[in-house]
Amino acid sequence: MVLPKSDFSLRVLHISPECAPLAKRGGLGDVVGALPKALRKCNVDARVLMPAWPGVMEKAKNIGALSKESLGRISIALNWRAWTAKIYEAKIGRLRVYLLDQPELFSNTEIYPETMTDDDALPFMFLSFAAFELHNAIGWKPQFLHTHDWPTAPVAAALRWHKYYSQFNGDYDTIFTIHNIAHQGLFSSTGLSGWGFSQKAFSSLDPESMEFFGQVNLMKGAVLSADAVTTVSPTYSWDIQTHDGGFGLDGVIGENKNKLQGILNGIDYEVWNPAKDKLIPHKYSADKLSGKTACRKDLLKKSGLSDNGKPVVIFVGRLTEQKGIDIMLETLGNFLPEELNAVIIGSGNEMYDRKITSFADKHKDSAYAFTGFNEETAHLAYAGGDILLMPSLFEPCGLSQLIAFSYGTVPVVRATGGLADTVIDADASPDGTGFVFKDFSISEFTQALRRALDAYKDRQRWETLIKNDMGSDFSWDSSAKAYAELYRSIMVSD
Repeated sequence: MVLPKSDFSLRVLHISPECAPLAKRGGLGDVVGALPKALRKCNVDARVLMPAWPGVMEKAKNIGALSKESLGRISIALNWRAWTAKIYEAKIGRLRVYLLDQPELFSNTEIYPETMTDDDALPFMFLSFAAFELHNAIGWKPQFLHTHDWPTAPVAAALRWHKYYSQFNGDYDTIFTIHNIAHQGLFSSTGLSGWGFSQKAFSSLDPESMEFFGQVNLMKGAVLSADAVTTVSPTYSWDIQTHDGGFGLDGVIGENKNKLQGILNGIDYEVWNPAKDKLIPHKYSADKLSGKTACRKDLLKKSGLSDNGKPVVIFVGRLTEQKGIDIMLETLGNFLPEELNAVIIGSGNEMYDRKITSFADKHKDSAYAFTGFNEETAHLAYAGGDILLMPSLFEPCGLSQLIAFSYGTVPVVRATGGLADTVIDADASPDGTGFVFKDFSISEFTQALRRALDAYKDRQRWETLIKNDMGSDFSWDSSAKAYAELYRSIMVSD
């Protein structure tokens, strides 16, 4: 019998290496910090399991959210050793976050390893397997285990191939969300036995195993084993089925497309809202933009740039090849110093750190680079910027353009993944919200930025663009409803 939706009481555990505001290295932290909160509005008891990386316990204490005593302990066998973690609970509003306190395993301040050795996988194996043990310690058992990217991909794989945890296969349904298919969790097969996987998990003769060109591919294992696979935007769900977008997994994704769904990410308007943002010096709204002008002055002052009336172009994000840093710098060079000021904020690849620093040094009077990520500086950039640049080679969803909308900063983006799903070209529609280009090239990016700068000169048109942006709604509410529907459809089909 199919129950009416109101009679469902779903229990979902999100397992993730990061969750804002306790630990964040990118968009994944924002998603896991916001989606479970939105799910609770959909009558879903959604909670989070994450590691207590260095500094996490202190952050939880500072916001008054940490339990004084541990709720219990979890022990897991890895590499023929029993590893034990204490469990603490942090309450962030109505959201319950369970923290695994195991300083030996969770000691990396950067969260993600620089290398991919068997030992580097241990923290993520522990995190994944802890999902099966949690209920014994806290007395709450989820129906769904919702995992994110390769670090928690072992959850679904373990229910299929683990020597011990496979016995719980009928206890849980699993959802695996791909935030970035470029990072798949590739390891040597030598670690499988120590992690507890059976020989069936890896075979060059079996395409339905985790074998991938001689290595273990954790993401492949999750795609094959999860009850449902989601991506963070509809267009990205198609991109990853192509040769260029699938990074070698396009065939596996295509063969499993019957359980694939693209659900657009949202943003948390309690955090990203210029009318109430505590991290910006001047509040403002679409009806009263004077605060944005004041934030612009503060951003230029902090960057050491003069307020010469030229538009302020910003970039906020990871410094990786994916983000199109090379074509961005080349393109900006065509406009500096005569037509704009540029503020670049990012962290990541050391080579790109040097590139943006060198670029800023070359254009000292019109460009500034903040290397390393600082939350307050990022908020000020969104508030004080006029134009956001996102010339991404690929972009699963992108949160920067959604944040820019909220702050009235007009994006110039490449039409890929979630950028194609969210930005409407202002020269193609009166409801436009930005400027879009198709090909990953300096010439097309230059043309798109030129169109934005021309629009900036028309103050009435630019104000209309700002209001279109700030009137956009990309809250988590609709996305959470889609996930709740997915959970319910899986439950009904069981």
